[in-house]
Amino acid sequence: MTARGTASRFLQSVLQNGVGRYVCQLKRLSIVFSKDAPSSRGVREFIEEGVVDFAKRNPGIVVYVTPNRGSVPKLVGEYLNGTVKEEALKSKTHEQVAQLMEKMAGQSGLDIIRIRKPFHTDSPSIQGQWTPFVNKPSALNVRDFSKGGERLPEGSS
Repeated sequence: MTARGTASRFLQSVLQNGVGRYVCQLKRLSIVFSKDAPSSRGVREFIEEGVVDFAKRNPGIVVYVTPNRGSVPKLVGEYLNGTVKEEALKSKTHEQVAQLMEKMAGQSGLDIIRIRKPFHTDSPSIQGQWTPFVNKPSALNVRDFSKGGERLPEGSS
């Protein structure tokens, strides 16, 4: 924990994901719903219309469809690192169910936390990080958009 009260860490990729080829971190999705409950209507519509398309687009994810009488509809995702995430699907439309499945497919299974800066120093500067424009005149960055975007001449505003 940090002084701000939220966990933080430096940026890292899961298993160097993206170096070489992409490996989807979601390995299993389970859709639990009720066959007759009104709160599961959007889930049932998604199962009838979109679950096959989702499975074709994501061949590395195993999709289980489990009818469970009288249960609250939910989506359970299991990731390669062992994390299990549950999302409630009560009274969601089939578009919202599809969005939630795509969101879970794009996540890594790690908790969402604040990412720290990619650099560290023991003696930080009060001036900030150096850029190529540190000692350049600020007039180089001024544009007048009312006249087609030409640069203003030196000394005018």
